[in-house]
Amino acid sequence: MSHEQHQELIKKLHECAVACNHCYDACLKEEDMKMMADCIRLDRECADICSYLEHALSRNTPFVSELASVCAKICEACGNECKKHDHEHCQECADACFKCAEACKTVA
Repeated sequence: MSHEQHQELIKKLHECAVACNHCYDACLKEEDMKMMADCIRLDRECADICSYLEHALSRNTPFVSELASVCAKICEACGNECKKHDHEHCQECADACFKCAEACKTVA
């Protein structure tokens, strides 16, 4: 399957990576950073796997299904963690993560 057929997923992956990177940066500036440790860690994991899958799709990886499955799991974990926090950046990140997870599941 060519990368042209995955344009919507590539868009969701990019949006999720951007949201996670923003959340990561904003969490580092929160007063109680220790409370945000799990969120920070999952933001990094999620941004990394989304960016990797985005690049892999652009070069027509033969591992679309496997990578998308892993990405969906990480996106859901990050979204669930972010949802626990009231910060706007966490809520926006959770929304992007859940949308990306759903998009990943369509090809997993």
